[in-house]
Formats: sequence, C-alpha cells, structure tokens
Amino acid sequence: MSGAGVVIGPDGLARCPWGLEAESREDYRAYHDTEWGRPVHGDDALYERICLEAFQSGLSWLTILRRREGFRAAFAGFSIEKVAAFTDADAERLLADPGIIRNRAKITAALANARAAAELGPGGLDALVWSYAPGAARAVPRTFADVPAITPESTALAKGLKKHGFRFVGPTTAYALMQACGLVDDHLSGCHARGRTGPA
Repeated sequence: MSGAGVVIGPDGLARCPWGLEAESREDYRAYHDTEWGRPVHGDDALYERICLEAFQSGLSWLTILRRREGFRAAFAGFSIEKVAAFTDADAERLLADPGIIRNRAKITAALANARAAAELGPGGLDALVWSYAPGAARAVPRTFADVPAITPESTALAKGLKKHGFRFVGPTTAYALMQACGLVDDHLSGCHARGRTGPA
C-alpha cells in the first residue's frame, strides 16, 4: 500500500487506500471520512486519543475501532477526572474486561496518563498537545510513501508528554496521535477528506 495513491470507492469518492480496505471497509471508511485528520480539542477527547493510540501499539487500528465503545464504557467515557481517581481495584477490573485490550502495561499507562493530564489542570492537555503542531505547511503527500512515521515535532511531543509523566507515548505513537487529531493533515492529494476541519 505504501506506493498507492488515492482509490475511488464504490460511492465515487476518492479516499486514502486504507479507508477502503476490503475486509474492514465500513469501519475504516467511516473513521477516515468523519474523524481522522480533523482537529480534536478538549482535554478528555485528547486523553481518549492518547489512550487508544497506546492500546493500538502492536495491533491493528481496526481492533481498536471495533472495541472503542467498550473502552469508553470501561474508562468512564475517558473522563480525566474520573479515571485519575481509579484505584488498584479498578485496574484489576479492567484486566478482566473482555471489551478492551487486557494488557497490564497499557492499562497502567492509561491510569497514569489520566493522573498526568489532571495535574496539567483544565485546558492543560489541549494546550500541551497543540503546542507541538507544525508551524510550516508540508508538501501534500501523494502516496503513503510520502507520509513519515515520525517527525521532529512528534519526537518533541513524545518528549514533552513524557516530561509531564505520560507513558506509552514514543515518537511513532505521538505522530499517529498528531495525524488522528488533525495537528497534521496526511490525507493524500485528491482525497475527498483532505482539508476538512469541521464535523462531518
């Protein structure tokens, strides 16, 4: 897929090729069209994305998408205030929850990240994440071979988050977060979703 450009879907719209993967077309297409690459603001919303990107590490994004509601139920709607107050008993409950990825290190990181986000205060996580948005426009990617896995900004974001106590946020995960939350727009040239900044 790395050398592929946009693909025309059955509805006639051009999309990034991952948005039309055959075995998962509906899940990926909805995420691609309505969410990925659009600016995300709000502490709880960004906390959710940080958690989901961390849980995705080593797995397919489809696995996360299909369990997203399970994650939301298990993590109190990704309310930073609520998750920051989770106890060891909550951690054990999460480890037994079949609706999420039951990985102890990732669950522990999610709880630690809630506490780190809470310490930043209201608006703090939003301000921190968005302070690493690239200032200069990049060349529009024509194929996924043009899309980097990490950038100087994602490396800096990972370091900034870790400095504040966040876990499971390496440069690659940080760049995936930047893509998903619209700090960068990596929709390919010609993709109908490129440049969209508001709700679908």
